[in-house]
Amino acid sequence: MPGFDLTPPDATQRARLEATLDEAERRVLLAHGTEAPFCGVFLDNKREGVYTCRLCGLPLFRSSAKFDSGTGWPSFFAPYAPEHIRYVRDSSHGMVRTEEVCARCGSHLGHVFPDGPPPTRERHCLNSVSLAFTPAGEPLPDPLGRGGAEAGTAD
Repeated sequence: MPGFDLTPPDATQRARLEATLDEAERRVLLAHGTEAPFCGVFLDNKREGVYTCRLCGLPLFRSSAKFDSGTGWPSFFAPYAPEHIRYVRDSSHGMVRTEEVCARCGSHLGHVFPDGPPPTRERHCLNSVSLAFTPAGEPLPDPLGRGGAEAGTAD
């Protein structure tokens, strides 16, 4: 989606945003950890809206792209906008996977796999603590005060 500023937060903004994280959020978002399966607050969320980066507020996934993968983590078949996600080769844990990070702030989100439903056949498997949720019709978060599209509402 056009209009979202992907410029990373500066050092002062980043420190302010990181100060709002709890221990579990820090472990996942900043240290590339993983929350336990079947315990995330967004696993069974069925409300309409937009999932955003917990740290910087960038829209990442629409509820219309969410599906029940049975894996224990919230799963989506397509991102809000392709440029909002950055993909990184992850060879930790004795396997090769594709890690997903927020394209703006670099926070760890989860991993993407090629076993999702049509039309993309992708399964973006995310940690709930990496996300915030904005119900449809409510203002999107704008923790960096950038305005523009970021001052819009969840669709």
